Amino acid sequence: MSPQERFAVNLRRARTKAGISQEELGHRCDLHRTEISLLERAGREPRLSTIVKLAGSLETTAADLCAGIFWQPGPNRFDVKPPPRGG
Repeated sequence: MSPQERFAVNLRRARTKAGISQEELGHRCDLHRTEISLLERAGREPRLSTIVKLAGSLETTAADLCAGIFWQPGPNRFDVKPPPRGG
């Protein structure tokens, strides 16, 4: 799993928990629905400003949206933990 894929899982879970559509989330954080869709499908790596907008709009934290993504010095660089079971 890549960092983008892990972020996508976290974002989709947070949006679903909030009970809102991609369109509503886009409206709340001033992003187009297609941008939300790309992020949830790991088709795009989010910018820091986008992560902050999403977190604020979902009443969560940037850390929650990035949960399971760690930097590891060395050849693999990123270590991505799978999401918890049931998510």
